[in-house]
Amino acid sequence: MKLRSAVIGFAHVHTPGLVEQLTATNAVEWIAFADLPEKKASISLQEGTRRANIQACMQYAGNQKVYTDYHHLLSENKIDFALCCAENALHGKVIGDMLLRGVHVLVEKPMATSMADALAIADAARRGHAKIIVNWPSTWNCSIRLAHQLMMDGAIGKPFRFHFRNGTSLGPFSYGQDLSDTEKGAEWWYDASLGGGAYWDYCCYGACLSSWFLGKPPVAAMAMRANFNSSFGDAEDFAAMLVRYPDAVSILEGSWVTLASGVPGGPVIHGSKGTLVTLNDRVHIYEDRYSMEPTQILMAPPLPEGRGNAGEEVIHHLKTGEPLHPTLDLPLNLQAMSVLDAGYRSSLSGKLETAANAHWAVGRIG
Repeated sequence: MKLRSAVIGFAHVHTPGLVEQLTATNAVEWIAFADLPEKKASISLQEGTRRANIQACMQYAGNQKVYTDYHHLLSENKIDFALCCAENALHGKVIGDMLLRGVHVLVEKPMATSMADALAIADAARRGHAKIIVNWPSTWNCSIRLAHQLMMDGAIGKPFRFHFRNGTSLGPFSYGQDLSDTEKGAEWWYDASLGGGAYWDYCCYGACLSSWFLGKPPVAAMAMRANFNSSFGDAEDFAAMLVRYPDAVSILEGSWVTLASGVPGGPVIHGSKGTLVTLNDRVHIYEDRYSMEPTQILMAPPLPEGRGNAGEEVIHHLKTGEPLHPTLDLPLNLQAMSVLDAGYRSSLSGKLETAANAHWAVGRIG
């Protein structure tokens, strides 16, 4: 039996791709779509904008009724599963409403924009007996998975420094689109109140991956955000943070002002016996002191058959009950949110901010 499914929110540029993946599994029956009221009306139809996302999803899923209020969609239809691609800052409320109704939810990263919202989502999942799954495009990078396995196998000894920065990016509409500053300014990505900006777009990857690689709750974080080249919006286009773990640190960057990176974005993991560098479809291992040449270059194996993207992984999990990849599941995402929450508070206070630890989070959602 197919999952009766809905899409709630079309804000994210990844929405059409996720709808396409889920449709390709032949395990979902699209019932209806719902969008959320726009704070600012999108004025462009170029790829990745809200209007373009709705049109593309219609092509993949067939013409669906589009509700202007997702509450009406949920009350008028029996829904088993929903894809949520609403603005980041709206995740807490929207996802919670669905989970409490027993609707399983796949949400595009990040899970939320505050630890309070993340805990509310976790509590709603528990109370509604529903699953919350957070998609990270980095999960589908085979070299990152290989690097994690190598680190766990002791290839570089004890890890103590994790570094991640996104690659070349001039923002979410710099991949073939040609939006004017006015058109960009009308998109939620450049509105800080809606969770726009490079911090939530790209530093979130590092928060998730460093939590996975280092394997322990964060202690504290310090971050700063700046708007260097996006005066048409109030969200930052660059952010950087330093995160303290019990016996390691992570250095995370998110940039919409990188014309050309010139160096690997990583992850790069330094350990007591060497360094791991992920690069495209391979992992470089450095073990010789002062050497600029890797000791080993390992090609990453392909992802498991039938679990090679978010759509396949979600359906596999919901159908079989087998565990999700850790980066998609709730426990690690709560830990990542504690990193992001502390970092964001630090960017406002200018001080080192303590992170909520896993024990506190578990106690809150118990």
